[in-house]
Amino acid sequence: MGARILIAEDNEANLELVSYLLTAGGHTVLTAENGEQALALLGQVELDLVITDLQMPVMDGFELLRRIREDAALAALPVIAVTAFSMPTDRTRVLLAGFDGYLSKPIVPETFVSQVEAFLQAGRRAANPPSGE
Repeated sequence: MGARILIAEDNEANLELVSYLLTAGGHTVLTAENGEQALALLGQVELDLVITDLQMPVMDGFELLRRIREDAALAALPVIAVTAFSMPTDRTRVLLAGFDGYLSKPIVPETFVSQVEAFLQAGRRAANPPSGE
């Protein structure tokens, strides 16, 4: 049985691609265009994973993560950052902020679902699979 995954992404093309890949991989996908919408959905549905862009309007991925970690009911939820920031210092900054993992854009369709599934199997902060860089 697939996982329930929330994707927070303001770029429509990226959102459609990631949603399509995960749905085709057997997962249930919910989408949000920014962190505020994602946070509202988190209070309504039980999820297995959140995948969030870092740069979004209204509420960015860092603020979304901070709010998730502050909420006792959500704090254990794994959260992965997906971003065009791909310098080694960016990866370190993302992981130090408390994200459970980091995947860089552009998304590689052939490996994206398996990378996400590796995070799902590892659970919260248990592992950090390679991002295919």
